[in-house]
Amino acid sequence: MTALDLNSPVAVVGTGTMGQGIAQVALVAGHPVRLFDAAPGRAAEAAAAIVSRLDRLVEKGRLPAADRDAARDRLTAADTLSDLAGCGLVVEAIVERLDVKQQLFRDLEEVVGEECLLATNTSSLSVTAIGGALRLPGRFVGLHFFNPAPLMPLVEIVSGFATDAEAAGRALETARAWGKSPVSCADQPGFVVNRIARPFYAEAFELYETGAADPATIDAVLRESGGFRMGAFELTDLIGQDVNEAVTRSVWKSFFQDVRFRPSLAQRRLVESGRLGRKSGHGWYPYADGVERPEPRTAGPEEAPGHVTLLGELGPAAGLVELIREAGIEVRTEDDSFAEEEKGRLVLPGGGTLVLADGETVGEYGPDLVSFDLALDYRTATRIALAAAPVTAPDTLAEAVGLFQALGKKVSVIGDVPGMIVARTVARIIDLAFDAVARGVAAEEDVDTAMRLGVNYPLGPFEWSRRLGHDWAYGVLDAVHEREPSGRCAPSLASLRHAFAAAK
Repeated sequence: MTALDLNSPVAVVGTGTMGQGIAQVALVAGHPVRLFDAAPGRAAEAAAAIVSRLDRLVEKGRLPAADRDAARDRLTAADTLSDLAGCGLVVEAIVERLDVKQQLFRDLEEVVGEECLLATNTSSLSVTAIGGALRLPGRFVGLHFFNPAPLMPLVEIVSGFATDAEAAGRALETARAWGKSPVSCADQPGFVVNRIARPFYAEAFELYETGAADPATIDAVLRESGGFRMGAFELTDLIGQDVNEAVTRSVWKSFFQDVRFRPSLAQRRLVESGRLGRKSGHGWYPYADGVERPEPRTAGPEEAPGHVTLLGELGPAAGLVELIREAGIEVRTEDDSFAEEEKGRLVLPGGGTLVLADGETVGEYGPDLVSFDLALDYRTATRIALAAAPVTAPDTLAEAVGLFQALGKKVSVIGDVPGMIVARTVARIIDLAFDAVARGVAAEEDVDTAMRLGVNYPLGPFEWSRRLGHDWAYGVLDAVHEREPSGRCAPSLASLRHAFAAAK
């Protein structure tokens, strides 16, 4: 399959932020580009804005002046749809309304040739439904860019039910020729990124709604322990609460109100109050000048224990043992007294125990247990979350806090929720990834690429699964579901199959 020839004009319909960004990508790649917008004068304004951005790239030394001049000469503002005749690709980036998009493509079919590739940049509507209005739906494909399009490397190439393999392949190779990292996916709600990313937001909001922790603490743990670039609350403030909530609601409705994608009531109230995030000056956090942002809950200093006793293996947290020794704390072992089926643990001098979050709660085991959260890398993590129940003995909690502080970590103590923060979030992301692949949405490699490049996850879901153990996510979610039997965290059949296959 070959990419669209550079001599073939590319048209972009819709000249908002995404439309301008897509046009700039095609223009810099070397295509003649034609801009069209239904609002009079808007296309000319967009063309001028694109040239201004190219000027800034020249000033920063990122684009030669000659290339800017050539690109400017290839850019045209179209007055009517008929001016798009002869284009090899038309990309639509207009309002997210099915009827409006369908009518646009009906009109385009009357203008462009039968070899012209037609594409939508929709992020929430069905590619199949938009293309269903066409006389030749086989040439219709989703080209889902991420904002800002000139900077974000990911493009989802979405095949509708009627999309021809040749059309999808040509779209993919064209995106690759434009310097992007395209992934192929089927037309299912949310495609890859917006489908699999839902738990990152949903689990954070659920933890907040149940009183386990405040937004600042949850965000800090996701960043400093989970390795995510931003926490869920600050990220949705950046995206816009209305935008993020609309995507969540769209995916939820498209899946016939599947509880796994249920929107957050707290976020709905935020939107209803007009607190939309940075753009409105207030979201989960305030953004007015002089207003301080809330700090994460951080435990005060505690004395480090003189020793700990290791029973069994700590699995994904095995690296802690070396860190404890490096901190000058003696690690004793008593393997003979440990049953093989028991989960690994660290016994503190006072008799309390530390276990890695696994979907169970602390309170059900009595006053001498504290759970610690998953970390992407315990050596580089700067914060660790501990879970304590109302019955947790203060001395046990103090020893646990002191241990992690001795390793150079800040400690946040949260409420007793199964799976804590990072563990349940990562487990749900992995589970949805297994489910998506099993349903033919995308290949494992494409899922990992999409989540790393589309939302900057530190690891792709399948990379995480290989690191943590192929049955880890299933085990965590199975335990969480037993304690929260709403179905929201129930592991998928795909995860169950994978867990049992890995055990053999």
